[in-house]
Amino acid sequence: MTQKKRILVTGGAGFLGSHLCERLLTLGCHVFCLDSFQTGRLENIAHLMGQDGFRFLKHDIVEPYDLRIHEIYNLACPASPVHYQADPIHTLKTSVYGSVNLLDLAARHRARILQASTSEVYGDPLQHPQPETYWGNVNPDGIRACYDEGKRCAETLFFDYRRRYGVDIKIARIFNTYGPRMDLDDGRVVSNFIVQALEHLPMTVYGDGRQTRSFCFVKDMIGGLIALMNSPADLTGPVNLGNPQEVTMLQLAQRILLLTNSRSHLEFRPLPQDDPIRRQPDITRARTTLGWRPRTNLNTGLRATIAYFRRLLEESTVIAQEPAALVDPSVRLVGRIIPLAEERRAATAREAAPKLPQSLA
Repeated sequence: MTQKKRILVTGGAGFLGSHLCERLLTLGCHVFCLDSFQTGRLENIAHLMGQDGFRFLKHDIVEPYDLRIHEIYNLACPASPVHYQADPIHTLKTSVYGSVNLLDLAARHRARILQASTSEVYGDPLQHPQPETYWGNVNPDGIRACYDEGKRCAETLFFDYRRRYGVDIKIARIFNTYGPRMDLDDGRVVSNFIVQALEHLPMTVYGDGRQTRSFCFVKDMIGGLIALMNSPADLTGPVNLGNPQEVTMLQLAQRILLLTNSRSHLEFRPLPQDDPIRRQPDITRARTTLGWRPRTNLNTGLRATIAYFRRLLEESTVIAQEPAALVDPSVRLVGRIIPLAEERRAATAREAAPKLPQSLA
C-alpha cells in the first residue's frame, strides 16, 4: 500500500495556510498544521478538525521541534504591516530562527521544503515589472525592514543550506493575495476597503491613490505553491507567484464601491513610510517552468471575498481562540536549537575518537 505523504504546513491556521491545508487534504495527504495563533485563527481550520489525515500542532517555529515528514511548506510569519510591525523583533525571529529550525528539520528527515517568500524582498522597486533577477530596493532600517529583511535573510539561509547540506529547497515569492479567510483587521488594502464599504464608512486611501498593486486570488496562489513544490528538484526558485494585472488603489476602491453598492466616500491620508509605489510581478518563470498563471479575474475574486466578509460582519458568535491541541504522537519538542553543522561536527568527532579496548569500556 502506498504511504500517504506527510506534509507539515507552518502558519497553517492563517489565511494562505488554511487554504493550503484544505487543498492538500483533498489530494490525499496527511497534513500537520502548525500554528502559534499569533495571527492565525481557529475559525480558519475548524472545519478540518477531526478529519482523517489532519492534525493540529500549537507551536511557534522560533522554538525547535522534530516531526517525521516528507515535505514542509513554511508559511509562518505575519504578512500584513499592522501585524508584523506589532512585534518587529519576533517577526524577524520568525523568519530567521524559524527558517533555521525548519531547514534543520528538513535536513534531518531528507524532506523537501518550500519557503513562502514575498514580493517585499523587492522593496520599493526601481525596476518594473519585477523579475526574479532583480535584487530589490529595500530600506534596512525602516519600519518594514523586520519583514522585508527577514524574508531576504530566510532566502539566504535556504540557499546556503542547499549548497552546504544538499537540502531540497523551493522558494516562492508571493505577491499580493486576497480572498476568503483574510482577517477583518489585518490592515491590508482589500480587507480594509471591503469592510469599510460594507459598513458605509470612509474608505481610507493612502497617498494620492495612484500607487499600484497586482492582486491574485487565493485559489490560484495555492495552485502555484503546490505546482512549485511538485516541480523537478533543480527548480529551486525563486519563482514569482502573483497576478501580473496591475491596478491602482483608486481603481480598486471604485470597483469595491460598485460591487458592494456602498455609500462610502474616499478619505485620503498620508502614505506610510517605505510603502512601495508600484508592484507588479513578472511571472514568465512560473508560466514557462510550472505552466502556472492565475485564472480568476479581479471582479470574480472580489465578489467571493465580499460575500465572505459580509457573512463575518453578520455573525454574532465568536469561536474560542484556544483549541485543545491535537498533537500527533510522533511530535517531539527538542530543548534547544542545535544547528546542523554542530550536529555533524559532533558526529565526526565521535567517529574519530580512539576506541577503548572492550575490557576497559
